[in-house]
Amino acid sequence: MNEQYTQDGPEARSIASVMPYFPFKGIPRFYDISGFLSLPSTFQRIVDIFVSRYGGLEIDVVAGMDARGFVLGPPIALGMKKKFIMIRKKGKMPNCVSSGEYDCEYGKRGGMCIQKHALSAGERVLIIDDLVATGGTLSAGIQCVKLLGGVVVECACVVELKMFIDPPEGSGMPNRTKLFEEQGMGDVKVWGLISEDILVNEAKLPEGYVDDGEEH
Repeated sequence: MNEQYTQDGPEARSIASVMPYFPFKGIPRFYDISGFLSLPSTFQRIVDIFVSRYGGLEIDVVAGMDARGFVLGPPIALGMKKKFIMIRKKGKMPNCVSSGEYDCEYGKRGGMCIQKHALSAGERVLIIDDLVATGGTLSAGIQCVKLLGGVVVECACVVELKMFIDPPEGSGMPNRTKLFEEQGMGDVKVWGLISEDILVNEAKLPEGYVDDGEEH
């Protein structure tokens, strides 16, 4: 693979420079993808990177996770000339099957849903989201695909927080590797273009901004 398209490579560093972080919902560093969404040339570069990485693989379907996967997934699917499907939060679509509940960095969540006709058994799926942290949301998406007999080729995100991949015992941090193994998903790989190591762009917030730790 082209060296510039590896995690934290030259292209990733350029993109990271326009992605600010700020405190949000009790998380000290919330990484905001609107930084590159407002820059068409940068957004296009991200799409091109994902199409380059996955376009030559045997993939039938691109699936986007609710909600920012709905922004990234469709242009990637179009670039690969593959169909796009949505994996949504409960109660958003009719005729669905649902994963179990899951934990994410914000707390416990209800299951994710996929429409019963979205996939055929054996179809090979690329799951897209903006960021993977603890892996809880992605694990729910993988469950949805498996419920319909699909095969997850890989999960791909713009940002992968490496701190959750396999943190030290006793750290108290969620362990994504163990989560996937416990749920029978240890064979599913996750790839991210950018890690927290190069996301150093602190947002300049308005005077008086306070993160109250609540969802709005």
